[in-house]
Amino acid sequence: MTKFSYVKVPPKKYDPISIEKNISAWWEKRNIFSKVKELRDGAPKFYFLDGPPYTSGYIHLGTAWNKVLKDVVIRFFTMKGYNVWRQPGWDMHGLPIEVKVEQELGFKSKKDIEQYGIEEFIKKCKDFALRNLKIMEKQFKRLGVWMDWDRPYMTITRNWIESEWWTFKKAWEKGLIDTDLRVVHWCPRCETALAEHEIEYKLLEDPSIYVKFPLEDRDNEFIVVWTTTPWTLPANVAVLVHPDFEYAKVKVRFKGKEEFWYIAEARVNEVMKEVGIENYEVVDVFRGKELDGWRYIHILQEEYPKQKEFRKKYDRVHTVVIGEFVTLEEGTGCVHIAPGHGEEDFEIGKRYNLPVYCPVNKSGEYIEGEWKGWFVKKADKQIIERLDSKGLLVFSGRITHKYPTCWRCKSPLLFRATEQWFLKVSLIKKNIINKNHEYVEWLPSWVKKRYEDGVKNIGDWVISRQRYWNTPIPLWVCKKCGHKEVIGSFKELKHKAIGDLPDDLDLHRPWIDRVKLKCSKCGGEMERVPDVLDVWFDSAIASWASLDYPIRKDLFEELWPADLIIEGQDQVLKWFYAQQVLSIVAFDKPPYKKVA
Repeated sequence: MTKFSYVKVPPKKYDPISIEKNISAWWEKRNIFSKVKELRDGAPKFYFLDGPPYTSGYIHLGTAWNKVLKDVVIRFFTMKGYNVWRQPGWDMHGLPIEVKVEQELGFKSKKDIEQYGIEEFIKKCKDFALRNLKIMEKQFKRLGVWMDWDRPYMTITRNWIESEWWTFKKAWEKGLIDTDLRVVHWCPRCETALAEHEIEYKLLEDPSIYVKFPLEDRDNEFIVVWTTTPWTLPANVAVLVHPDFEYAKVKVRFKGKEEFWYIAEARVNEVMKEVGIENYEVVDVFRGKELDGWRYIHILQEEYPKQKEFRKKYDRVHTVVIGEFVTLEEGTGCVHIAPGHGEEDFEIGKRYNLPVYCPVNKSGEYIEGEWKGWFVKKADKQIIERLDSKGLLVFSGRITHKYPTCWRCKSPLLFRATEQWFLKVSLIKKNIINKNHEYVEWLPSWVKKRYEDGVKNIGDWVISRQRYWNTPIPLWVCKKCGHKEVIGSFKELKHKAIGDLPDDLDLHRPWIDRVKLKCSKCGGEMERVPDVLDVWFDSAIASWASLDYPIRKDLFEELWPADLIIEGQDQVLKWFYAQQVLSIVAFDKPPYKKVA
């Protein structure tokens, strides 16, 4: 009988740690991984695209499970005779890294970063990402994962950033990049806008108040609204009702005084029960469209004098407006509208030419008015008390509901109107869905419909971030004439820059911020916009940037698009979606054939 020196007698008690270490050592000593790969030289290529984990700390059960599944799939296709492309990836930019570094440095806000120095902070972020890459790589190897660890793709390299710039320029040339004032999810702690895929909803407790807005020239008549964000009431400019709903004029006795409240008829009983009024009478009923144009007196106009200015400038300020966004599932059927603090409110504001009033700064503090300098959520109590003292508070309670929070620092988000850069997905959405339906196989198959339904409901992609450790937006603006120019590569940047640029220039902030261009229109000096790109823009280009496209073409032409990608179901409308968006922009084709 042949004896094998590496075979040991199994221990009486199974010891996975020692056994796995022995197996790994045996593989490494005999170079088994390389020999397996050599067996497939010349075999048909199979492009497996690894979704990159953030290098923000030690791996956890989810990342371990993810990589082990991928390892199984890679081994399976290798055993089927394929030469599998098994390059590991690392996501090394963005808030996941920044927040961790801030924690290490004891920082509480962006102000601490500015005081510390952006250059030093960026160096810390890079060191942190590289340090954790080594730790995570060692852990994945310990799990027995066979990937080409000596040639990973990293989203912080020069080639990667250039690929990202090339993709951005493609979108720019197709008219898909634009800047606009819109209401976005805003993290007051990180002081940046966030996209929909960067939001986590958590059960949080907030105020739940009913407030009555006095109708002008109608004694003791009020429109009653419900809100869970009292801090947005200073920015109120209208009240919305549904044109086709029935609205009741309800006679009540409130604090010893007879009053008439306007509430959606279908909500009267529920509202009265919640606010504790037992004796009431519906004395009249109106269609919502009959209320259109009714004027009311702003409930905080003394505290926020700008409301009086708006009244003089805008015809429809402090009036009842009509729209379809009203529901009868909760509240009063009368919705307080603040275009500076709500996406639907913003759209109503555009329709009626209402001011986009947002008296809140990037830190979430009021910049004017009675509560200037207060963090808005902390001002809720004071606003409620002020309304109560004015006799305008109908009821104040608490509600536990799903509320958006920052995916990295976990802070509750604010809705805030701000200028941002957008990728106009709305213009290519139909093409994304059609190409996905035609070219991509989803496993299981029912996820395909879930994906396509989700894409239909996603808005334009806010791609700008007011942060530091991300790929800088490659867009320069002339200080003199406003002309804009997008740079698609370092070669182009070097050609158009004022003065010589070193070949080893780091394309990150703050070094890229110092590069000026000469305006081709007026000869003036051009400066880069200060924003960086959404970190999901980084990973969305993985299928071609990992192949160093467009700097080199051979690997791309040989392998692209990817044959298979595997991630958790949480990535359906995140990484899977972001990849398709940018691939349609760049190539008019999905970046992968099969997704599971």
